[in-house]
Amino acid sequence: MKKESKIANHYSKELLLSSYELMLLIRRFEERSAVAYGMGLIAGFCHLYIGQEAVVVGVKQAIKEGDALITSYRDHGHVLACGSDPKVVMAELFGRETGISRGKGGSMHLFDTEKGFYGGHGIVGAQVPIGAGVAFSYQYQNKDNIAVTFMGDGAANQGQVYETFNMAGLWNLPVLFIIENNEYGMGTAVRRAASTKDFYIRGEAFGIQGNVVDGMDFAAVYEETKKAAEYIRSGKGPYILEMKTYRFRGHSMSDPGNYRSKEEVNNYKENFDPVTNLKKYILTNDIASDADFKKIETKVKDEVLEAFEFAKESPLPLASELLTDVLR
Repeated sequence: MKKESKIANHYSKELLLSSYELMLLIRRFEERSAVAYGMGLIAGFCHLYIGQEAVVVGVKQAIKEGDALITSYRDHGHVLACGSDPKVVMAELFGRETGISRGKGGSMHLFDTEKGFYGGHGIVGAQVPIGAGVAFSYQYQNKDNIAVTFMGDGAANQGQVYETFNMAGLWNLPVLFIIENNEYGMGTAVRRAASTKDFYIRGEAFGIQGNVVDGMDFAAVYEETKKAAEYIRSGKGPYILEMKTYRFRGHSMSDPGNYRSKEEVNNYKENFDPVTNLKKYILTNDIASDADFKKIETKVKDEVLEAFEFAKESPLPLASELLTDVLR
């Protein structure tokens, strides 16, 4: 008997294919970034989002125009999900003047406020109070928008996070806190760094509701984000979603990941890959054809190659740019 498709009855083909395309774009962009890093074209730190694509894509598809996103230094996927041009994002990674931050932010400090992306932030947990500040501005201006503030499991143990939870709960701010729990804060397993394994309940002391989500499943992320966004927009205050996810690469490009077994990593890659599993689901339920996927995959391949070539050919910033946009 043919498997009944719950997603097919609920979501449009357009939504599913556009989500797959965006997830694949992030995956291929990150893979090309890894190659560029190996070639010496990207300097400094570089944190890849491979394996976690369903989180930001599911969230972005579930919220509305005018809502804001802000995250940490693992930010390539988030800025791409917001619709930023892959060419200028790649150019920023290369430190070129055509980059999204004019070559001065690099991998860890991407910004595109025109697209509602309020940055990748290098200080662990620093983005959390800033995200609450964006939410406060929406509240102050009586806007029906929310700020989605991403953090990792490591950042969830930082003191400023709890100060922010307190203010968000006190002032009933329209902020959605997303904790991307990929099981490791740099090289330290969550079980060795957190006294409680459930991060979504961390807001209870401040009157903030929360839930845990399978962050490897696009549909689960989409559904729970929609519910949380409706809760916040109805005036009930902030909300926490803990996304159980997993990164397939090391913490950064300089991390060989020796603290994880090959069996553990391979299990996630083979059984829980969010990109592969969404494609399988769409094909299994006859929502789209192989031809549809070939078109998407060719488009994404060309787009990422174009971004790579654009970045490589772009000039370095002029010396006169060194002190612009710097508060003195």
